[in-house]
Amino acid sequence: MQNLTASPRVALPVRNVEAPTYVFDASGDACRHVAQQIAGIIRERNSLGRSATLGLVAGSSPIGVYQELVRLHEENGLDFSRVSVFTVNEYYGLDRERLQSLRLWLNENFVKKVNLDPANVRFLDSTVAAADVDAYCKRYEEEIAAAGGIDVLLLGVAGNGAIGFNEPYTSKKSRTRLAMLEPQTRVSAASTFFGEANVPTHGLTIGFGTIMEARKIVVLAFGDGKASVIRRAIEEPLSDATPAGWLRNHSDVSFIVDKSAAAALQDVATPWTVRSVEWDDNMTKRAVLWLCEKSGKSLLKLTDADFRAHGLHSLLRARGPASKAATSVFHWMMKTIEPHPSGTRKKKILAFSPHPDDDVISMGGTMIRLVDDGHELHMAYMTSGNIAVFDHDARRFADLMTEINRQFGVDSQMTPILEEKVAESLRRKKPGEVDSPEVLLIKRLIRWSEARAADLVCGVPEDRVHFLNLPFYETGAVEKRPPSDADRQIVRELLEELQPEQLYVAGDLSDPHGTHRVCAQVIFSVLKEMEAEGREIPETLLYRGAWQEWPLDQIEIAVPLSPEDSDKKRAAIFRHESQKDAALFPGSDAREFWQRAEDRNLATADAYNRVGLPEFFAMEAFVRWNGEFDF
Repeated sequence: MQNLTASPRVALPVRNVEAPTYVFDASGDACRHVAQQIAGIIRERNSLGRSATLGLVAGSSPIGVYQELVRLHEENGLDFSRVSVFTVNEYYGLDRERLQSLRLWLNENFVKKVNLDPANVRFLDSTVAAADVDAYCKRYEEEIAAAGGIDVLLLGVAGNGAIGFNEPYTSKKSRTRLAMLEPQTRVSAASTFFGEANVPTHGLTIGFGTIMEARKIVVLAFGDGKASVIRRAIEEPLSDATPAGWLRNHSDVSFIVDKSAAAALQDVATPWTVRSVEWDDNMTKRAVLWLCEKSGKSLLKLTDADFRAHGLHSLLRARGPASKAATSVFHWMMKTIEPHPSGTRKKKILAFSPHPDDDVISMGGTMIRLVDDGHELHMAYMTSGNIAVFDHDARRFADLMTEINRQFGVDSQMTPILEEKVAESLRRKKPGEVDSPEVLLIKRLIRWSEARAADLVCGVPEDRVHFLNLPFYETGAVEKRPPSDADRQIVRELLEELQPEQLYVAGDLSDPHGTHRVCAQVIFSVLKEMEAEGREIPETLLYRGAWQEWPLDQIEIAVPLSPEDSDKKRAAIFRHESQKDAALFPGSDAREFWQRAEDRNLATADAYNRVGLPEFFAMEAFVRWNGEFDF
């Protein structure tokens, strides 16, 4: 059983970077910090009888800031009546009420929830006529100036370094304008629009010159997917290819990041290269494994000279000689290799999967192993995954259902009516619109049947497969509701019914839709609640999804897979036919999910072998949950 007491969360300044940067343990802590900063400025201006002007963006990064500002308004009386708001960007040509409208997102998540005066809120107008765009953008700039300029500008940073829609190689003197969106920007937005072809080619954005005139700029970046661009923006030489980097030149800018987004910075990834560190076991393991990579040597071949050649003199003094330090790490890593991740005593085990295919993609080999070891493995699918099914698949299954019923003489009257209703709904649906309830149900059943089929390949019987269909997900759109007590109650009831001795949970922060993050929050909040009641908490292992693997130094359990295990895992992934060949939401990685899974498992085994550990065909990796859950 597991103790969930988490370590205290603090914000740490990053060294050796070109702009003030603060790393928070969790994005929730970071967002609350930023919200308090903004609230302080609003209160100060209110006390002087003056207005505060905010520049705001939509998206998953700032959502926590808006939620905290709303809370401060509702519970502490934070007054927004004098506040002016200007939006940073908007997709051009999009109807204001389209689900993908950034205006709509900000309205629903912030503007309507506080006492902002509508006359003080300026949204970039996506419907302005093409002939009027230049004049409109000039007026927008004039309105910002008339409001006294922007006091606080809240920004996110895109994977290509764009700020707003100021794409790479944007002029640093640019003003509010209509900008063409780069292919990478459109690919990144494809999931929100249900396909890249539906993403607008242009967007309205305030210019870089406008941005640099704001009195205070706060840049938010959370999750593993932002690690590379944050490194380029604040650590590497300035480049027009990364516009976010030019924000360093602002007199009052701060980058607010979580541990995942900061992971590639020297001060976080290799702190011993920029400052003195305490050589505890964890830091020693990280540095010695890094030295293996830098020197091209395995653990037991490292020498004192290798340590000195790469600046690890202090490690030699603290934990040396080389043979002693390297041997310690060798033994620590050997202990992570576990062919029986749940032991040999028969246990009841519950594995949670955010979507109906995350389990087999990420831990399909381990599922096979757990079943082979005789454990009672239960699978819980937290969401239906219905929005990730192509329309043509829904139409095909409606046709199939109609023909099956006709052939067997089942309900010959209602079935054709339903088939026509589904066909008509799909014909009328515009790109990016939400499906009808009937279509959503068919898409949900497609994912349901695929998950059951994949589980059978792994040896999990149907009576141990649970479909939770958490309410937060069931919007029919990419944007989801915040998790609620109803979501937590469903998870709690399953845990109380099964009383598992071990849990597997997706700990993946790079899921582009945020569903993995929300599902983890729901599970972990329930576990914390149960622990507070004096209940025993199962050991909880975290796996990562289709986007990346745990770093070698973080892996606590590595499950070896044979070629036969990998073949069976691939067969299980193939049962998810609606995600095969071309998934609706593939992310920016062109490989299919089964290819990502195999490449990752092979790479993990190769990483173990390169540092001198036993050679296996493939491996799946896990870490133990340490009690932190506020991602």
